[in-house]
Amino acid sequence: MFKKILIANRGEIACRVIRSARKMGIATVAVYSEADKDSLHVSLADEAVCIGPPPSKESYLVADKIIAACKETGAEAVHPGYGFLSENAAFSRRLEEEGIVFIGPKHYSVEKMGDKIASKKLALGAQVNIIPGYNDPIDTPEQAVGIARGIGYPVMIKASAGGGGKGLRVAFNDQEAHEGFASCKTEAKNAFGDDRVFIEKYVEEPRHIEIQVLGDGHGNVVYLWERECSIQRRHQKVIEEAPSPFLDDATRKAMGEQAVALAKAVNYQSAGTVEFVVGGKDKSFYFLEMNTRLQVEHPVTECITGLDLVELMIRVAAGEALPFAQKDVRRIGWAMECRINAEDPFRNFLPSTGRLVKFIPPKEESVGETHKVRVDTGVYEGGEISMYYDSMIAKLIVHGSTRDQAIGRMRDALNSFVIRGVSSNIAFQAALMQHPRFVSGNFNTGLIAEEYPKGFNAVDVPHDDPAMLIAVAGAMHRQYLSRNATISGQMPGHEYKPGSEFVVRLEDGGDHEVRVVPAEGGWDVEFAGERYEIRTGWQFGEALYAGTINNAPFCMQVERRGLRYRIFHWGTQADIMVLSARAAHLQALMPKKAPPDTSKFLLSPMPGLLTHIAVHPGQEVKAGEVLAKIEAMKMENVLKAERDGVVDKLLASPGESLAVDQAIIAFA
Repeated sequence: MFKKILIANRGEIACRVIRSARKMGIATVAVYSEADKDSLHVSLADEAVCIGPPPSKESYLVADKIIAACKETGAEAVHPGYGFLSENAAFSRRLEEEGIVFIGPKHYSVEKMGDKIASKKLALGAQVNIIPGYNDPIDTPEQAVGIARGIGYPVMIKASAGGGGKGLRVAFNDQEAHEGFASCKTEAKNAFGDDRVFIEKYVEEPRHIEIQVLGDGHGNVVYLWERECSIQRRHQKVIEEAPSPFLDDATRKAMGEQAVALAKAVNYQSAGTVEFVVGGKDKSFYFLEMNTRLQVEHPVTECITGLDLVELMIRVAAGEALPFAQKDVRRIGWAMECRINAEDPFRNFLPSTGRLVKFIPPKEESVGETHKVRVDTGVYEGGEISMYYDSMIAKLIVHGSTRDQAIGRMRDALNSFVIRGVSSNIAFQAALMQHPRFVSGNFNTGLIAEEYPKGFNAVDVPHDDPAMLIAVAGAMHRQYLSRNATISGQMPGHEYKPGSEFVVRLEDGGDHEVRVVPAEGGWDVEFAGERYEIRTGWQFGEALYAGTINNAPFCMQVERRGLRYRIFHWGTQADIMVLSARAAHLQALMPKKAPPDTSKFLLSPMPGLLTHIAVHPGQEVKAGEVLAKIEAMKMENVLKAERDGVVDKLLASPGESLAVDQAIIAFA
């Protein structure tokens, strides 16, 4: 067994590998960019080596720097995690040539299966079902349009080296095929250094179900059941679960056997995942791709099998045989994973960066070796969420004896997860956990697009009482003023006579006058002829609150930014079910103030790097034309004109780091 391994990654997956290595008595080496010098994975490892500037192409993607760090520290093997160099065959080969073990499949397996075009041809030879498409690289947008017409819309345009939803577009017409091809090539080149793109038929009403496989160097390959990954937004997974609520045992067995056949065809030796698209009506399934690495969602498989996939990867890389056969693989209960990301679901999921002012995850719980609640993370309270890397803050994993129990446990865990300082998608995850289609198991990859066609909005979530939210906003603002006055010595205690009058602006419901009066243990709020008695301990500053409203128990989270309050996770303390995942935007205003006119500016919708400006001063633009491109958290975002106009000035330059709402272009 290895004495020391290096983890060629960052964030939660680096911390995850360190945890298994430590359990096995193996010393660990972390690598980090200058932006990650204070990261959690650096502090957890036994040693750490700086490998360059923040951009991943100058640090985490530079094989020479990883190899140099191995030689400097004496690391005998490298675990690549996922992303970065994890599916880079040249990197795997270089390590082998340097006498360093790659904790993953052999380079020839990575090369054959990591390339989506080559893998489809190989799958066909192994008698694995494949989707109709054009499996050779495409050179021009015009060629892409011609091929798409031949296959028949809709089609998927995919980067050959892609993954994680990057370098992927769905096109329903010629214009989308033309634009999608260009965007895919750009994203693929930036993220993977490989801009080859291919096209395949898009299966409508599909489910995305993947099979976890595990092979060793002694000819043994098994499948560890499936994961349902159909809850996706823009082709990026949001919720994963195991097993799938859709598959029957016969289909499950057939998919598992095809996955094993494909793995054996390339002498696969490690953990890997074979992804399938499954027809929602007849359970027909087609091979999508093979990910020759550990998956983000691997914890749900660990929960239902009781296996440590990272430990097994390390043991296989050290030459050990798998300690079990297919008949020995258990399937216990139900597991789910929610990806908690630094993004704002109420601003079309735009990335959110900055300092984690509060980070209070739910308490981890275990029964024996099985986690009831598990949190995999690479961040900590006070740490920074950087614009240079992906948006994941944490993975929240739960396990139950049944699917309903797992859903209930996840609702409870989401309701107690406190994140402040950056926006997160917790409210959206909680809404999905109570959506009837998700709860029933009758969904496909189009659920989010179909149920939230205009994006996620507060009015989309049922069971809210807007009056209660208005009352809380008023009390919250009064609490904030009282606290500040007490700190500054301007006002003793909670005395404020005769009461405070505010205008609360509910973003989707107009202006509302409220009167807030101090009361023992809280506030009385008068609104629309009703009185709301709010009594609470106001725990954790302005983050998590538990108490009563008119004697009914409740818990909630509140974020305050200036005069704006976002109130969400409305529920009862006694009930694990979140009654509402609505994140209501409110403002306490006194007096009323009209918002500034920004109609003549193109504003940056997120913090990010301005990579391209497509217009110049004096140019006439039409609605829908591309104006600029911004890159944030490894995703390219194209900004288009909302209406016809004339460019007056350029207020920012390519290469500039932008803040939220920073002006990029002024129009005449």
